[in-house]
Amino acid sequence: MSEVITIGEPLVTFCSKEPDVSLTDALEFHKIMGGAELNVAIGVKRLGHSVEYVTRVGQDPMGKFVQKTIDACHVGTKYVSYDDYYYTGHQMKQLVTHGDPVVVNYRHDSAACHLKEDQLDKIDLSNVKIAHMSGIFPAISDIAENTFRVFYQKLINANKFITFDPNLRPSLWKSKEYMIETVNELAGMADIVLPGIEEGKILVGTDSPEEIANFYLRGKRTQAVMVKLGEQGIFVKTSKNKKYTVPGFKATKVIDTVGAGDGFALGLITALLEGKSLKSAAVRGNAVGCLQVQTLGDNDGYPTVKELKRFYEKQGFSEDEATSCN
Repeated sequence: MSEVITIGEPLVTFCSKEPDVSLTDALEFHKIMGGAELNVAIGVKRLGHSVEYVTRVGQDPMGKFVQKTIDACHVGTKYVSYDDYYYTGHQMKQLVTHGDPVVVNYRHDSAACHLKEDQLDKIDLSNVKIAHMSGIFPAISDIAENTFRVFYQKLINANKFITFDPNLRPSLWKSKEYMIETVNELAGMADIVLPGIEEGKILVGTDSPEEIANFYLRGKRTQAVMVKLGEQGIFVKTSKNKKYTVPGFKATKVIDTVGAGDGFALGLITALLEGKSLKSAAVRGNAVGCLQVQTLGDNDGYPTVKELKRFYEKQGFSEDEATSCN
């Protein structure tokens, strides 16, 4: 059985190959696998931990591509279901030389939007140690939100450790107000909350990392809040009133920022599974995020154990030194 479980929508992504050309004018694309929660699952597996992914895809070429890709990444598929009627979600992503790429989604009424709560009945949480949840899946449809909530409560009832990344996608929600209310409610049910500083401005109304952390530490279960500061690293505050900033790593060249936040999450999760301290886990999360922004794909930069060790060594210290910060 798997140590980690997550739920989300996989997105087949068509990436343009012509730098800074609009998606309207671009003619050449290559196909990759995306989706925030799947990114985390793939990265967790690369770092040597078992993971199951809960989702629903269509019985179409893109759905079959999802299945082949997940299998190739050795992520568990026992909770992936298939739909004969609804299609698999997909998106187009612009190639840019600076800033964030334009991304256009085609996921309305997709198969994942129709993942119903009765499909959770067969899920076995016996050996799950950490569940990773994100604010994307409940945004895609009313059915998905209900299923997400049922699954969340199932995790809480089983006393599972939960990480929650807001992963704001305003265009997917009914309204900005509903997004803020719902995401903040769901965040309050997690053990660790992972907002970005820009997300904090929207969700909490401030760009003060400590004020953002204080807001989410009001949650009854919440043990720590880790505010992602981009290149500056991570601000951490715990329910025991400990607070500190873990500096980020300097990327040689930033190629694509997509997947950096998911990289932080998987670095955190795998370090915690290995018994590392919260500060050590933040170091690993920063390292994985730094590696990811130096690649084009949504998850191509996520390292294996050996690649992570080599990254630390290039920074001038060993992995043990990097992951034993106190």
